[in-house]
Amino acid sequence: MSRPLSELHVAVLMGGLSSEREVSLSSGRMCAEALEGQVARVSRVDAGRDLAQVLAELKPDVAFNALHGVWGEDGCVQGVLETLAIPYTHSGVLASALAMDKHRSKAVLAAAGVVVPGGGLFDRRAVAAGHVIDPPYVIKPNAEGSSVGVYLVRQGETPVAAVGADDWTYGEQVMVEPFIAGRELCVTVLGEASGPRALTVTDITPVKGFYDYEAKYAPGGSIHQLPADIPPAIFERCLREAELAHTAMGCRGVTRTDFRYDAERDLLVVLEINTQPGMTPTSLAPEQAAHVGMDYPALVRWMVEDASCRR
Repeated sequence: MSRPLSELHVAVLMGGLSSEREVSLSSGRMCAEALEGQVARVSRVDAGRDLAQVLAELKPDVAFNALHGVWGEDGCVQGVLETLAIPYTHSGVLASALAMDKHRSKAVLAAAGVVVPGGGLFDRRAVAAGHVIDPPYVIKPNAEGSSVGVYLVRQGETPVAAVGADDWTYGEQVMVEPFIAGRELCVTVLGEASGPRALTVTDITPVKGFYDYEAKYAPGGSIHQLPADIPPAIFERCLREAELAHTAMGCRGVTRTDFRYDAERDLLVVLEINTQPGMTPTSLAPEQAAHVGMDYPALVRWMVEDASCRR
């Protein structure tokens, strides 16, 4: 880092234009509060389409990207920051764009030897009209996060009509994947100078049976077992595959890799990699960091220092 942290002006980008706006506002507020007192100045920026103009006037030393979802997490804002020559937290343009596109990111991960679910992209109206693969399966927008627009279709259930409705706003093609029974696991990775470092494994149990938006963000929506009580060999595989996924996608900063583990079939699959994990009170990345001795302010400080080193 060319300048001490205490001398930096950090702009915290939050809110944004996506369906994950409220999550981003929560993440951004907490990150801004954690930085106050650690840096010279914190500017809270509710990112809109005038973001380039706002940042050009603010002239921050570092941008803390607390945006989630399309535009803020898919390479668009990263491109703005590159153009303005402002160092920023998390991954760059290409890795951000790849990770946000579930179909293409699965191809990259599979090529690197990471086990991913089957399935593929289908026209949303075809998915609403009939079963494009045998149930049980999961329907996901190809470029959304936080389980927005996600449906689980169980054996014996009818297709999801909402996917074909006129008010569907998540793209004309959707990802349909076989449902992997078992446990929901996740691993946070820090992209350190010596290489990616996986922190630990969390086992997530949704209170209502499916890890949807409410389970992720509502207080008490899910139970986090940290560290996960799984076989040591599977625990180690989660750590190594999360690091492999981070590297294969070209990520930097903090990422979170989500897994499903079916103990009966001894099957561990990577569902996706998140290049800008949530930093809310119920988020998994800060919880894992705290478990290994890095409290919330220290994690945020590490992210700013990591970004500043690329100045």
